[in-house]
Amino acid sequence: MTLGGTGDLGRDDDAIARFLDEHEPQIVERLSEWVRIPSVAADPERLVDVTRSAHWLAAEMREIGITASVVKTGDTAAVLGELRAADPDAPTVLVYSHHDVRHAKPEQWQQTDPFTPVLRGGRLYGRGASDAKGQAMAHLWGIRAHLAATGADRPAVTLKFLVEGEEETASPNLAALLDEHAADLACDAIVFSDTLQWRVDAPAPVTTMRGIVNASLTVTGPEQDVHSGLASGATLNPALALSQVLGRLYDSSGRLRIPGFYDDVAPLTEQRRREFDALPYDDADWLARSRTRVIVGEEGFTVMERLWARPAIEIVSLLAGDPTGIARSVIPSEASATLSIRMAPGQRLSAVAEHLQAFVAAEMPAEAEYTLDVQVPEGQEPAATPEGPLLNALERALALGHGTPVRGRMGNAGGGPAVLLSERFEAPVLFIGTGLPEDSWHADDESVDLRMLKNGAASIAHLWDEIGTLPAGGS
Repeated sequence: MTLGGTGDLGRDDDAIARFLDEHEPQIVERLSEWVRIPSVAADPERLVDVTRSAHWLAAEMREIGITASVVKTGDTAAVLGELRAADPDAPTVLVYSHHDVRHAKPEQWQQTDPFTPVLRGGRLYGRGASDAKGQAMAHLWGIRAHLAATGADRPAVTLKFLVEGEEETASPNLAALLDEHAADLACDAIVFSDTLQWRVDAPAPVTTMRGIVNASLTVTGPEQDVHSGLASGATLNPALALSQVLGRLYDSSGRLRIPGFYDDVAPLTEQRRREFDALPYDDADWLARSRTRVIVGEEGFTVMERLWARPAIEIVSLLAGDPTGIARSVIPSEASATLSIRMAPGQRLSAVAEHLQAFVAAEMPAEAEYTLDVQVPEGQEPAATPEGPLLNALERALALGHGTPVRGRMGNAGGGPAVLLSERFEAPVLFIGTGLPEDSWHADDESVDLRMLKNGAASIAHLWDEIGTLPAGGS
């Protein structure tokens, strides 16, 4: 199969696309069965379901001919796999994804119960349908399509798989897993599949990923909750002290006020701006698909630049007093917040932690006692795909898989252990995802667009042909 360029992108005679179209009912059926397993790693009562999910995936992989094993990681399980190329000199690619899913609140879901998948309007609804069981499923059907189109029983590259079960809990045992199975997972390149595409009709490679580190800030006030009528105006209210610090994070222009925080942020180049600008964008479309209602952020930067090339700090939880139940009219003894810090290219975990700690120390009222835990060991550095033949191969594969030329290049606003994988195996990372902004990851009514799922699987199928033409060890 010759796939050296993107001149003819028509899909009528595309054996890969035809195979996936013909097998769409089976794709939906298999993904639905997997989504029914509530593999929520953060829920102690569902840890056994994470292991069940791993065994389900391993069995599915073996049906294709992949040698698969389930490996315990802490209280959950990962799946390792391998499918060797016919050519022993072919490049080796490690595919990374995850099969654990986020906690869901059934009372907020309107389309279906989170673990009762339903197909409506070309979308499969259910927790994990997109993040990231759908992404792993795209790889399985991408292999099937690749083999069917080539008529071979082996892929054009040697494929290794690592599908972990702790990604949604910050991958606490991933580093140890990589150490233990370093020889089994050694590779020439890494394909990271836990990312979004911009639009189903506008393929664009993700070439950067923001880093992430979480932090918890707890402020202590009275020795116990005290009646506000007794001590109001004469004692420290930790909820107010916490709010004052958080309220000073940003200035009126949407820029973080933390001294030194931007020192290492890589400046946006004109080339990067052009890559973002090539993507189809308008405010109304973004607001409708993201369900964010309004646009805010750092002045002087577009929405895409804010998402992919600038840092941000989000408050993802606040707790103080009596948030539920019957109010007691008390000054709470404690108030806490959880922060999600999204790091831009160029930033580093240690420096970000130091800047935040210094800021909180300077802004916290002197009378307050507090603890700030920046969870650096679980943090993930920003990642990037280098220019070169591998990225060119990905762009060709995306164009062929979607049946239309690529439009610019994008970033990924979320994080992931891409740098950990890249450094451990001294291999470049390619990002290829099957999610869309409208898929509602981590929120209610998560779903996956079947067109995106099939186009992603087709792109993956073409990618193995494209990489197969490259020399082993080359990038």
